[in-house]
Amino acid sequence: MSAPVPSPAELFDLTGRTAVVTGASSGLGERFAEVLAAAGATVWITARRRERLAALAERSPALRPFPADVSDAADREALFDAVREESGTVDVLVNNAGVDGHVKPEQETPAEFAGVLGTNLVGPFHLAQLAAALGGPLSVINISSILGLVSAAPLGTASYAASKAGLLGLTRELAGHWGRHGVRVNALVPGWFQTEMNGRLFADERSVRWIERNTMAGRAGQPSELDTALLFLASPASSYVTGQVITVDGGWTAR
Repeated sequence: MSAPVPSPAELFDLTGRTAVVTGASSGLGERFAEVLAAAGATVWITARRRERLAALAERSPALRPFPADVSDAADREALFDAVREESGTVDVLVNNAGVDGHVKPEQETPAEFAGVLGTNLVGPFHLAQLAAALGGPLSVINISSILGLVSAAPLGTASYAASKAGLLGLTRELAGHWGRHGVRVNALVPGWFQTEMNGRLFADERSVRWIERNTMAGRAGQPSELDTALLFLASPASSYVTGQVITVDGGWTAR
């Protein structure tokens, strides 16, 4: 006899589960942490800015702040040592932390290029390893970007685009290697959402009009419009989904 089919509410319920969200001190990471906590999860939030993490943790007893720099291997290991000691395992890992390059490709040095990849690609790889080592089931959600799918030149940098495209390849490869071990790996690809990182872009009226003109929805996204995609990938609702890329971009990449 087959098992009973969960109700829609049960499919998206994260009660009793443990999540880790990197880059949680602002922007989309902050929103992701609050959404997962609201769905019932205990959420470890990490970023470099201790004060911001503490302020976020005051909003919900389900949030566990752990200051760390995800570009540093020792910090990544310390994070998961703490998670293992208190929670035992991880059910959801949201690899959200990221940095942008600041110069054009012809000016970016190899060291600067490598530094961006260290945070945006090497860090998520190692964190996924550490989470998977705790045993499944596990859902890894890699936060990429539309700039990993298409060019936005003259905006954007080579290192950022390469790191976000690499994250999509990493997503598929880890899904293939770990799928039979109860580990699902997917990528969530946001389009144009205003964050601290791209604040200067949204402060420029010409840039905002450019986004509105070239997005099928005619506008930038609201952070809440990523909630359902995040919950889908984090929860049992996506139990048969792995190695996939879910793009939430108002139609930008479909042009």
